[in-house]
Amino acid sequence: MDSYLIQVSGCGDHAPMLDVHLKANGNGVSLGKTKARKPRWAVRASEMSKKTFNPVRAIVDSMKVEPNPKKAMISLSLGDPTVFGNLPTNDEVTRAMKEALDSGRYNGYAPSVGYQSCREAVAAYYNCPEAPLKAQDVILTSGCSQAIELALAVLANPGQNILVPRPGFSLYKTLALSMGIEVKLYNLLPEKAWEIDLKHLESLVDEKTACLIVNNPSNPCGSVFSKSHLQKILAVASRQCVPILADEIYGDMVFADCKYEPIASLSTNVPILSCGGLAKRWLVPGWRMGWILIHDRRDIFGNEIRDGLVRLSQRILGPCTIVQGALERILHRTPPEFYHNTLSILKSNADLCYAALSAIPGLKPVRPAGAMYLMVEIEMEHFPEFENDVEFTERLISEQSVFCLPATCFEYPNFFRVVITVPAEMIIEACSRIQEFCEMHYQGAEGGPDMECDK
Repeated sequence: MDSYLIQVSGCGDHAPMLDVHLKANGNGVSLGKTKARKPRWAVRASEMSKKTFNPVRAIVDSMKVEPNPKKAMISLSLGDPTVFGNLPTNDEVTRAMKEALDSGRYNGYAPSVGYQSCREAVAAYYNCPEAPLKAQDVILTSGCSQAIELALAVLANPGQNILVPRPGFSLYKTLALSMGIEVKLYNLLPEKAWEIDLKHLESLVDEKTACLIVNNPSNPCGSVFSKSHLQKILAVASRQCVPILADEIYGDMVFADCKYEPIASLSTNVPILSCGGLAKRWLVPGWRMGWILIHDRRDIFGNEIRDGLVRLSQRILGPCTIVQGALERILHRTPPEFYHNTLSILKSNADLCYAALSAIPGLKPVRPAGAMYLMVEIEMEHFPEFENDVEFTERLISEQSVFCLPATCFEYPNFFRVVITVPAEMIIEACSRIQEFCEMHYQGAEGGPDMECDK
């Protein structure tokens, strides 16, 4: 005998209908009465939403502290180069956007992976003999953050793990945990200009390791890996057969005494997904244009990873079409002096900040080589009234109205991060206030104030 259940439930002002069973047997159909179901609300947040956690927001939002009303607030915390207006994008960039908008040709849907002509433009811009690229090797995304999200989603399954730098950009962990992917943190070494502790890195690899994230140039460190160090990283990845997710959003944003090497240009056998975008180098983070460059010269990814990225890109149907319409002109017509001028300002600010903070007892800044940041160690033993970097930076806000991010946000306690994109006069003022703060709270080796101590 086959049984079929028809359930008709009422709601609102209507009485509920009976649940009715239709029982089919050899003699026809009989009706059977069952207990009515009473509807009830049961709306709950998804498991994915519950697993999504941004440590920067969690720490900063919990810092219930008011700045000193007698001093204007100086924020050295936000990695947005547009905040103070001292680093505008180039006129050629804005002109390209205006022309794309005025053309009326970019108001509809584009392919989810981006217009073919735009993918060709990105491939041509980043193509080099050591790491050749074609249009089919480029996936356009809504900012570099989405590029990282898609790269993680295509490489790792729930229950697998990824290797993430410490200190490192908090988004890696936020995205991974929301997807049910475990995060293993490998150490960077401040005494070696934030190079990777390669032995520690390799010790973390196991059969469930899905990829290695390499962020170069680095947020939050402002470090730039040498060619030889990148080759050693690739050797680990090759030995362990682990693909690389390269976060290179600060690519080419290095100071004059340093050279940036795209990691894909140094390897023929390690498959790499390189994530980048317009945000930082072109100073337009709000335009949300990023990309994934697929480097797979040994065909290890094969069609599976490429097809997976295409399918994942279809979830939001690609990045802004107006920016896509301007992209070729932005990439190929932005004058070289624009990049040079931006880096000159950042280098000057970095030197100012490093020199000023190096002279303050109790602080040990690590000299940056690129990007937009500088990390500073707090010698906590000389500031015994503060438990950690979060307390230190909270009091710095309340007493001096200077806001630096505690490096606990980056899984690296007892440091803080300084953003060097602010105008030079603000850096000078901020460093002066930080010095005043440290002199107020510093205690020497004997446990009392020791202002004679040289650093």
